[in-house]
Amino acid sequence: MASQHTYSTDSKSNILPLRPVVKDYAWGIRGLDSRVARFALESGVIDEVDPDAPYAELWLGTHPSGPATIRDGTSLEQAVGGQLPFLFKVLSAGKALSIQAHPCKELARDLHRDNPKEYADDNHKPELAVALTPFEAMCGFRRLEEIAILIKKHPEFAACISNEAKLKVFLCSQEEEDKKAALRCLFKSFMSCPRETSSGQLKVLLRRLQKEQSCDFVHPHEEPPWERKCARAILRLAQQFPGDSGAMAPFLLNYLLIAPGESFYMAANEPHAYVAGEIIECMACSDNVVRAGLTPKFKDVDNLVSMLTYSMGGPTINAGTPAYGDDRIMRYTPPTKEFEVMVITCNPGEDITLPRLPVPAIFIVIEGSGNTDNDDGQRLVMRPGRSYYMPSDCPPLTLAVNSSKHGPLRIALAHENQHIDQPNLSTSSHGAKTWKGEFALPPESPRPSPRSCLAAPSPDRPLDGTANSPAHSLSTGNAIRLAKTAAPYIGPSFHRSVKLPGLFNACRPTALCQWLL
Repeated sequence: MASQHTYSTDSKSNILPLRPVVKDYAWGIRGLDSRVARFALESGVIDEVDPDAPYAELWLGTHPSGPATIRDGTSLEQAVGGQLPFLFKVLSAGKALSIQAHPCKELARDLHRDNPKEYADDNHKPELAVALTPFEAMCGFRRLEEIAILIKKHPEFAACISNEAKLKVFLCSQEEEDKKAALRCLFKSFMSCPRETSSGQLKVLLRRLQKEQSCDFVHPHEEPPWERKCARAILRLAQQFPGDSGAMAPFLLNYLLIAPGESFYMAANEPHAYVAGEIIECMACSDNVVRAGLTPKFKDVDNLVSMLTYSMGGPTINAGTPAYGDDRIMRYTPPTKEFEVMVITCNPGEDITLPRLPVPAIFIVIEGSGNTDNDDGQRLVMRPGRSYYMPSDCPPLTLAVNSSKHGPLRIALAHENQHIDQPNLSTSSHGAKTWKGEFALPPESPRPSPRSCLAAPSPDRPLDGTANSPAHSLSTGNAIRLAKTAAPYIGPSFHRSVKLPGLFNACRPTALCQWLL
């Protein structure tokens, strides 16, 4: 694919070491536990790490709010010859980020024009995340049937929603547009609930959930594990943001648990909130965020309610596609032209040659150590946290790891999308090849209507974790197979069939199923 941008060739073929920018948002992981802190220390951005300070994001790009520089002090923008179309980040989340969405281009222009203080640029901000650690996030709205179950089961949540909105949820037809209209009405009602009402109901909810989580509490019926995990998520969010009704967001949004190497894509105008863990993140060159909860920052509820698409179901979870015929190079390609990401793994005693790219790229060493070589004889020492700018048409780059090393060298590389016609990520799991796997609920399986959700959940519902669920009779072999095909969602059905990179191979089946379900 031809590049949409014109880039400078002043830097010739040299790969240039970068100095990224560190962001110390309050939700960051503190001290050396943060990968951002360790990477900033290695790249020379900071001289020491404050054990009590949060280190949230490492920026690699040309955005005016955090422009990276070449190690010699030259701006990256000057080396590139303009703006890069993407912004590459490492993110370390110690607690939840705000409930938010990013505007499309048209809305971004309007927001920037009307409120440049809060909306610093006029660009959209689709984004892609690849997990570096087990990662928790809320992404996209739950299906209306699930929300109906939760409204019935949790009167405190129901009390924050108008009767009109609840009726629309329970009485709407099965037409997708009717469901979206009902969901919009419900979300607007919840977000518009007076603070004194939502705070009071949240206190009552928390007391009940804390009691139900105790070992001594006898449940009147065995609830699905996804509901128990949803309750625990609410308790944790409420502890982080006391009195904020956004703690009830797991009742509305899909709650994801994804493994290292897995990824998801969030398009513009889709709600999400990252909860905990570390990722690499790539997005269009923008810093526009429309927030509505779980934050002390500026909240723009009216714009958030009006901008969302109200699509239901979470994003596709994808472990990448092998690139250049080599499964050590995994490609993550969203359906947007500004960016794509590759993660390259070079094992001890091996080498990998990356082909020439027609566009500039930025890469960062995620773990391990090794060396590089290219046709111009330039050699670089790779260490975790070191990042580099690679000009367009740079000679092929070879990564090599000495056989004496104990682990692989792994780097993440971002550049303008060269496979826009071959995306492997999308916002919604609908239509994706995500139903394979021994225990998956097939797409043709009947789903409850909103009216049927008024009844208590069936004890023999597939994969609900009850005695009739296959999870209780798993052998170790089946448990490992389940780990390789299981869904990341805390919800009543499975939605993906991608391989997990060995994360659970040492787990006991019982512990494994508790995590998965």
